[in-house]
Amino acid sequence: MRNHRIVPLLLTLTVLSISACAAKGPAVPGPKGHLFIVGGGDRDEPLMRRYVELARDYGSGRIVIFTMASGVPHEVGPELVAEFKSYGVADVAYYQLTREEAMDPASLKILDGVSAIWFSGGDQAKQTEALLGTPLHKRMLELYLEGGLIGGTSAGAAVMSEFMITGNEKRAGGEEGTWEVILADDVEHTEGFGFVKDAVIDQHFVTRRRHNRLISVVLEFPSLVGLGIEEATAVLVRPDGKYEVLGEGQVIVYDARRATTSKSADGRLGGRGLTMHVLLAGDVFDLAAGRVEERAK
Repeated sequence: MRNHRIVPLLLTLTVLSISACAAKGPAVPGPKGHLFIVGGGDRDEPLMRRYVELARDYGSGRIVIFTMASGVPHEVGPELVAEFKSYGVADVAYYQLTREEAMDPASLKILDGVSAIWFSGGDQAKQTEALLGTPLHKRMLELYLEGGLIGGTSAGAAVMSEFMITGNEKRAGGEEGTWEVILADDVEHTEGFGFVKDAVIDQHFVTRRRHNRLISVVLEFPSLVGLGIEEATAVLVRPDGKYEVLGEGQVIVYDARRATTSKSADGRLGGRGLTMHVLLAGDVFDLAAGRVEERAK
């Protein structure tokens, strides 16, 4: 009789286990592509050759450059084309589009056969004003999911995250900020392209002393990890979801996801248990786990 009681119990447990798995549903695969996020400044040859190698790993190796962030796009565009050609890229072109042109479905031909995209520096708001929410933007997100390479420098780095810092400070009347305080509702932000969802990107980070700005963001929005990328330095976001540091400088990480945050009556932000990492080339940050991987010995 004892065995007869055990069998129904086992069947019940099996059914409950199957139901639990079905409720969770299939795992959603992450992007197959890479993000190559440069903090601005000079880009040395080894850094950019790594970008070109990654472009060649997917499809034809063709690179398309968008220069809408630049104040002098028809100077920057040819310079970038020449730079990539010097690294052996045969098929590369730049585009300076209005929003109306980007909204035209015919513009999707620009991305036919493309392996990699590059966003120039300048003003990140100009880049998103032209492309955000357009058929081209949607296709770029698809390319990243499929295995394409998305890269950019300076403003082209800032546009990568869904939460995009504009560079302006509300306390300064919406002008470029001095960031003398760590204050709530001070960092002007808007929507970026959304290749990165769980982090916010800041650039020229150590050189321009932007720590207060990024600390303000992560204390006010603690679900976001702050990534401050120095000049001549890149973060490579890999298909495994980990962030690898490349180049000459450092990447500063501020993580308030496990911190206790607070705010004073005058809006000053506080945080206890905020985690900071200063990463060098070769370091790998596991954003999901919130830890830096041990270096290979």
